[in-house]
Parts: sequence; structure tokens; C-alpha cells
Amino acid sequence: MSSKDPRSVIDPSKFLNRKVRVKFSGGREVEGTLKGHDAVCNLVLDDTEEFLRGNSPPYTAVLGSVVRQGPIDPEDSTRLLETTRALGLIVARGSAIVLISPVEGVQRIENPFVGVDAQ
Repeated sequence: MSSKDPRSVIDPSKFLNRKVRVKFSGGREVEGTLKGHDAVCNLVLDDTEEFLRGNSPPYTAVLGSVVRQGPIDPEDSTRLLETTRALGLIVARGSAIVLISPVEGVQRIENPFVGVDAQ
């Protein structure tokens, strides 16, 4: 694809063999090592972990993989938990990807708009 092609806005090749966090439409999030991609942004991730959401069951093992436990909030299905599920090698469909972010060099900040009253 040429650099003027609007489909080439995302260039995953700069993240090859680095840990990335991928958010999908529907709210799922995974983190893994980017091993490959294609022209339509399908991704191959290795050593992938899925971050479970509030209404996920409290898994202790999935296919022999140990899962880290975190608090389960059955009332809030939108909040991500510290609980993860090991997925291993996955292929992520490009049309379902909302965001690709490197894990290193990213810093979480507090929302500056929380608690601000409308004038």
C-alpha cells in the first residue's frame, strides 16, 4: 500500500516482536507479542493474555494454563479486572480491532475530567 492510501494509517510493523495491547469492538482486550500482520491488519499475537471483564466466571485453570486471580464484580461487565486468561498464539481479525498500543512507553494517567462540574 502506498503512504497516501487511507487504509495504511496503522503501521503494525513498527511493533513487531514487541508486546502490544489490542482492544476489540465489543470490549475485549488482550496483550501479547506481535509476531506478524497482513495488509488488512489481521494480527498474529503470541504469549497472549485476555483481560477478563466484571461478569466473567472466576477461572482457576484454562486448558492447563494457570490464570491469575483478581476480584470479580458480577454487577459491572464493562470494567476490566486484574484477572487474566492465557490464550497463547492467536490470530486477531483486523476488522474487529479498535486500538493497537505498545505496552512499553505507555503511562496510565488519571482522568482530568472526573469530578469537574459543568459551568
